[in-house]
Amino acid sequence: MKKFLSGTAMLAAFLISGSALAASKPTVVLVHGAFAESASWDGVVAKLLKDGYPVVAVANPLRGLKYDADYVNEVLKSIKGPIVLVGHSYGGSVISDVTIKDTGVKSLVFVSGLAPEKGESVSELGKKFPGSTLGGTLAPPVLQPDGKHDLYIEQSKFWKQFAADVPKDKAALMGAEQRPIAAEAFEEPSSEPTWKSLPSHFIYGSEDKNLPPALHAFMAKRASAKEAVEVKGSSHVVMISHPDKVAAMIERAADD
Repeated sequence: MKKFLSGTAMLAAFLISGSALAASKPTVVLVHGAFAESASWDGVVAKLLKDGYPVVAVANPLRGLKYDADYVNEVLKSIKGPIVLVGHSYGGSVISDVTIKDTGVKSLVFVSGLAPEKGESVSELGKKFPGSTLGGTLAPPVLQPDGKHDLYIEQSKFWKQFAADVPKDKAALMGAEQRPIAAEAFEEPSSEPTWKSLPSHFIYGSEDKNLPPALHAFMAKRASAKEAVEVKGSSHVVMISHPDKVAAMIERAADD
């Protein structure tokens, strides 16, 4: 005679199996870059959560490369189990600089992200290839109490420079809400890069005006990346304009 589970028992079994499925997936840690903030990952986060991935979008301090990497490192150490670490733009240099010892980081994803070599600064790396127009769009630096100088993109230039394939009204909101970065962070030399010991994936836009596509291709090749995807027509914020493509790459990295 067959035995049938009660409705309550069936629900409990379903919840337990669902929890086990989520627990089997790595946590995705997202690190935003300069002139952006955690909400820039909204579209990617929605897709990952729907697919059962735990997600943490870190509020990157943007105060200095070592400071930011140390901050992110503490977040990583607080997470149990495997981690896919993702960085956008300057956030790529941060995930390159973290100390992966005592963390579960298993793979890296660079989303229009910088991947500096040891001793290389963001500023130095950004000058390897021509094409960036970022410098001409920056507002005058804002002096901070600690003596550092905060950088913003002028709001009137934000859309075309940073997010040209995002609707203009949305880009206006992004420009108004942008997080500044300390100018000094761009000059700080990198430490031993994580991409030398972990598998990496790169995705970037063909119309990136902050970091030239040729630079992205160079960094991916130097890192012996498992894949490098150029999204045709996309700006620097490929995670906003093409969240499905970015989320799909992150999910592939989860299988590394």
